[in-house]
Amino acid sequence: MKRYITVAGNIGVGKSTLVSLLCQRLGWQPFYEPEAHNPYLADFYQDMSAWGFHSQVFFLANRLQIHRAIIRCPGSVIQDRSIYEDAEIFACNLFHQGYINPRDYETYRALYQGLIEFLPPPDLVIYLRATPETLLERVAQRDRSYERGISRDYLDSLNKLYDRWIDAFTLCPVLTVPADQLDYVARPRHLELVARKIHEKLSGKDIVVFDPEEIAQI
Repeated sequence: MKRYITVAGNIGVGKSTLVSLLCQRLGWQPFYEPEAHNPYLADFYQDMSAWGFHSQVFFLANRLQIHRAIIRCPGSVIQDRSIYEDAEIFACNLFHQGYINPRDYETYRALYQGLIEFLPPPDLVIYLRATPETLLERVAQRDRSYERGISRDYLDSLNKLYDRWIDAFTLCPVLTVPADQLDYVARPRHLELVARKIHEKLSGKDIVVFDPEEIAQI
């Protein structure tokens, strides 16, 4: 049976790493964040209010193409970040910051809602949740030049949007992973724990949680 899992979470939380490790372990196909060049990005950084809407529509269209490719893929897949996060987190954050005006945001939301009504949802969303302090530490460790200006307040604002989105998300089951406490790169047994919880959730178990005592023992 084909399975479709998407890994969601804030900047630096470890989505791509988990996708890679799980796909190696399970023999599934990874789908990473698209690398297509956004032709509006340079203009957006020059004038965010003028180009925020255009930039987010491009990202939404690009994410739609990835979602369609996942649907066509014959085997099981794990996706790094979903189409839902583009709208529910990043476009929403730009709107709250005043970089997308209410009229454009209403149009964007109408487009997004129309799209997701026709897109088959994942079988499972894995939500990697971590504190801003953990995220800042991991962002610093990977030392990407375009991420050096990311602030704690920015990550905290995204975390709040993620939590709100996950609390209201009903399209498929959600497995929340305490990413502060897990190091699935250095500790293979942590990866095994995550894989076991995923299997439990996919098998239909209603309540799947990560026990802090269980994590501490491995």
